[in-house]
This record gives sequence, structure tokens and C-alpha cells, in this order.
Amino acid sequence: MRVGVFVLAAQFPGQGQGESLHRALRSAEVAEESGLDSVWLAEHHFVPYGVCPSAVTLAALVLGRTERIRVGTAVSVLPNAHPVALGEQAALLHIASGGRFSLGVGRGGPWVDLEVFGAGLDAYESGFPESLDLLLRWLREPRVSAAGDRFAFREVAVVPRAGELLGADPGGGSPEVGAEGPEVVVACTSPKSVKLAAERGLPMLLGMHCDDEEKAGMVALWRRVAREAGHSPDGAHVSAGVAQIADRPAEAAETLLKAMPGWLKQGLDAHVTVDGRHRAMRDPVAYTEMLCGLHPVGPPAMAADRIAATSEKTGITRFAMLVEGSGDVAATEENVRRLGSEVLPLVG
Repeated sequence: MRVGVFVLAAQFPGQGQGESLHRALRSAEVAEESGLDSVWLAEHHFVPYGVCPSAVTLAALVLGRTERIRVGTAVSVLPNAHPVALGEQAALLHIASGGRFSLGVGRGGPWVDLEVFGAGLDAYESGFPESLDLLLRWLREPRVSAAGDRFAFREVAVVPRAGELLGADPGGGSPEVGAEGPEVVVACTSPKSVKLAAERGLPMLLGMHCDDEEKAGMVALWRRVAREAGHSPDGAHVSAGVAQIADRPAEAAETLLKAMPGWLKQGLDAHVTVDGRHRAMRDPVAYTEMLCGLHPVGPPAMAADRIAATSEKTGITRFAMLVEGSGDVAATEENVRRLGSEVLPLVG
């Protein structure tokens, strides 16, 4: 079982953005110190839900401050970026880190980001497959040209080439590391996105709002479509969740219920759609309660049992756990340490 942390750089009520980013960095550093497998960094724009606007930039900083742990984006919002620019950054981090970087990409939402960055609503609604395929070609081929609906350019050389990573795997033989470039993971929230990832043989990142039954269904669909497309049905998928470790279940849940609803309300309410469409947001308290029920929130043995149960039901063996639900730097560091020292040994 491979357990890592999911870092949002969430801005809780009354906190400054610098404090949120400091907590994010400390979460990553302590995760390595505690023996955890990976750090997954989120990206958001213009909202306190998460104050990191560039997951690849923060990943570069984390890679420079660590030596062993895998660092990934969860996710880089592909419609807001040029696939070639993102591919260049991913290749650079892959090579410079000795193969410790994973590139998670997603479609994002119909937010005002699309207006600010000039991508337009079509990039979100229909342009994701074209962007993803161009990104994959950039990471796998020596020269690339494009003649699509959104991207068209003459053939150019790929520099640096992601496949030119030299040396041994610093992470102990992880299957993602090798001559083919960085691992690419796709955030999946619907059957359409599951099929898109499976057709390309790319593993999925499944959200913390999904229960085990829903994730198992998405994995089953992925396996079927991947097999039909000629890919291995065994994907190294990642399950996102929430982890809060305490000596008593009520203590862990209370920590999250005191802090998370305020963050969720101000963070979700700040989202603005690009075209004025109505978007119903979750009730912050009910959502926090749901997360406490779904994920490893409680004593170490209970947390380990929940991780094991999710793995057994879904076949997923990689986990990215939101650890900053308390909103406090010291409490988050302690939570990460307990996840590494008390939970990880119980899940193997």
C-alpha cells in the first residue's frame, strides 16, 4: 500500500495566504520525514479554496526540498494551459528530479479562469481530449507538430526530451519511473472521463467525494475500456481522501467539523462561472460529515482498516490523503507524522 498526502493549500477563515502556503510546504516536508510515499499538489485560481495557482511551480519547490518522495500535481488544469508549455515543465521536473515527478491533469470547471486565461468555454466543454493527446505526444516523441481545432503549429523539436532520464529509480523501483517520461494521471469524475483515460492507458485520480462503491464502478469501467483499447487492465490509480488521526473517533471528527465547514463555505462560494450558469454547491457541514464517514478519520487502527477496506473493494493501492483539515500548521504536521508512523505500518 502506498499512502501519500493531498495538499490543497487551503485558506481557512482568518488566515493569510502566506500561512496557507507555508502549511502546504510543511505538509510535504513532514510527509517525506514520516516515510509517506507521495505528495499531490492541487491548483486553483482566484479562490481561497486553495491558494496555489500553479501546481507545477509548487512541485518544483517541493522536489528541491526533498530527496525521496514522489511529487505530483492533483491536478494541473489542462484547459488553462498550453499542452506544450505544460509538457516542457513536466519533462524538466521529471529529468531534474531523477524521475520523482507525476503529472496529474484534469478538466477543471466552467470557472472564470477560462475567461482570464483566454481559453474560452470550448476548452473546458470539448477541448480536453485534443489538449491531452498533444501533451502525451510531447512527452513521448522527439518532434511534434499539431493540426487540431485549437492547436496548430509546424513541427518543432522536443527539448528537453522526457524520455532521456538516466540513472536508477530513486524511489525504490516505482513502476511509473522510466524512459518513457513522467507518469500522467487523469482526474476522473464521470464515465466520459474514465473512458478517455482508459482509452489512453492512463491511471485515474478519483476524488474524495466518491465512496468505495462509486470508485469500484469507475475502476471496473476503466479496466473494460482499457482492455478493449489494447492496454493492460491493471492501472495504478490514485484514491483521494481525508485523513485525520486522533486517539478517539469523536476527537478526529470534531477537529474537522470545527474547521472545514468555514473553509469550504468561503472557498466554494468564491467560485464564479464563466458564463453565469448556476452551480449548486455542497452544504459545508453535511459534506464534512460525509467525508468523516468515508475516510480514515479516527484512531490509527480504524484509519488503517478504512484504507484497507477501500483497497479491497476497489483494487486501488495508492492513496492521497488531505491532511490539513484542522487548518493549523502544528496540528497538520502532527497529523502527517501520525499517518506515517502509526497508520502506514498497519496497512503494509
